[in-house]
Amino acid sequence: MNSKLRSKFQDPNRGVYLIGTTPPRSSIEEDKLAEISAKLLQRISEVEVDGLIVYDIQDESSRTDKPRPFPFMSTQDPRAWSKRLRDGSDLPVITYKSVSARSEQEFNQWLDDSWNQYGIKDIVLVGSPSSEGDIKLPLNQAYKTLEKHNHPYHLGGVTIAERHAVKGDEHLRIFNKSASGCDFFISQAVYNAQATIDLISRYARTCKDRGVQPKRLILTFTPCGSAKTLDFMEWLGISVPEATKHRILDAKDPLAESVKVCRNALEQIIETALPLGIPLGLNIESLTNRKDEIDASIRLYKLLKATLDLKLAERSLEV
Repeated sequence: MNSKLRSKFQDPNRGVYLIGTTPPRSSIEEDKLAEISAKLLQRISEVEVDGLIVYDIQDESSRTDKPRPFPFMSTQDPRAWSKRLRDGSDLPVITYKSVSARSEQEFNQWLDDSWNQYGIKDIVLVGSPSSEGDIKLPLNQAYKTLEKHNHPYHLGGVTIAERHAVKGDEHLRIFNKSASGCDFFISQAVYNAQATIDLISRYARTCKDRGVQPKRLILTFTPCGSAKTLDFMEWLGISVPEATKHRILDAKDPLAESVKVCRNALEQIIETALPLGIPLGLNIESLTNRKDEIDASIRLYKLLKATLDLKLAERSLEV
């Protein structure tokens, strides 16, 4: 069976709504894994969602000289976590895969096992966090390997608006990845709406000039309830304007304020993206395992989904 998400992603008149999650630590035993997955699936059952995202967590210390606010810990195999969540919810799951540490032969084996043993159909490939170190399989080579593979994976890519703000070429990266088979793109967490607006505007203009239909852009949002979470966001490379930092940390309820910030950012992005014909989606995640931030991510999901659904409905009436 092929991807259930592919047809949903190809309908430009609807939003796509996802919830992102990280596999538990590799040291956690089976009974605890069952408990964690049950709690997550209970939260997800409260909302209408098209699918889930499971990340492949890397040690990104090579990307920056700054110390990691939270210690890096190895996790369960993302494929196993994806299968557990899919079996428990009957929802499709997009599984991230970091490719740089494996040879082409090992990656081919991963593709076979993922499809046959874990039932994975939707993937996002991620390259090395930096150009330093031992890169056995560059991302562009991984795309070529996948193209020759016999299983029809539904492929997505990562897009980083902050990179566009610095280099001005992220829209070209999207085009190159699209040519390599990427059908959709998932953003880094959005706290700098203008950086995302600039990327979308440039991408849409280039699509129009080239006479091609734009791919779906899935915008990631996450709540932030503390200075430490904010430090972690910035360590990950998420751009948070100074005024936004003060607005969140000086608020009586920083977590609730961050939800307002995310909604405002989405509304600004929508005003640019929808008139330009860019199909949007949402991915809501919690960057920490703090219960209050996890609960806030579900509230954020409900609010942002309602916001995008309303704007799409208004847009359809205008058209």
